[in-house]
Amino acid sequence: MTNINSVCVYCGSSSKGRGSHHDAARRLGALLAKRDVRLIFGGGRVGLMGILADAVLAAGGEVTGVIPDFLEEREVGHSSCTELVITDSMHSRKQRMAELSDGFVILPGGLGTLDETFEIVTWRQLGLHDKPIVVVDIDGYWRPLEALIDNMIAENYVRAEHRSLFHMVGSIEEVLPTLEALQPEATHIDSELI
Repeated sequence: MTNINSVCVYCGSSSKGRGSHHDAARRLGALLAKRDVRLIFGGGRVGLMGILADAVLAAGGEVTGVIPDFLEEREVGHSSCTELVITDSMHSRKQRMAELSDGFVILPGGLGTLDETFEIVTWRQLGLHDKPIVVVDIDGYWRPLEALIDNMIAENYVRAEHRSLFHMVGSIEEVLPTLEALQPEATHIDSELI
C-alpha cells in the first residue's frame, strides 16, 4: 500500500466556479486534515486554492504553499500557510510541489490546472515519478478531458495502457482510498506514441 503523508492538489484560482466545486474543496481540506495528510498546493489565497487551504488549516491540518515570487509580489500568496515556499519561476514551483508530494489530486480549475495536470501525467508516463494521480470529476467537470484522451488513444497518439496513468473518481470521499490503493508501477519509456 502506498504511504500517503502529503498530497499535491491542483485546482483553480478563480472563485467564480460552481458552489459544488467550493464544497468539494472544503470537504477535501477537512478530510486531509483529519487523516494528517499535509496539503501541498500552489500557495494562493484566492479561488479553490484558498478555500482548500483554509479548510485544511481550520481543521488543524498542515499546509505547504509553493508560489513563484512574481505572484507573491502581487499579494496573492496565502500568508497563513504552515509553510510558504517562494520559488524563482513557475517551472521551479511545479518541480518543488512534485518533490514534496506522495500523490496528486486534481480538482476543477482552468488553464493553469490543465497545464499542471498534463505535466504531472506526462512526467509519470516518462518514468520521472511513480506517484498516484487522481482526478476528481465533480459534476462531470473532467468528462471532456476523459473524452479527449480517449480520442487521442483512438487516433494512435497515446497508447491505451497510458490511460491508467491517472484515475478518475466521482467524489471527494474516494480520493484518499484511491491514492492509498494504487501501487507504484514500473513505467516503460517507448519512443513511439509518447
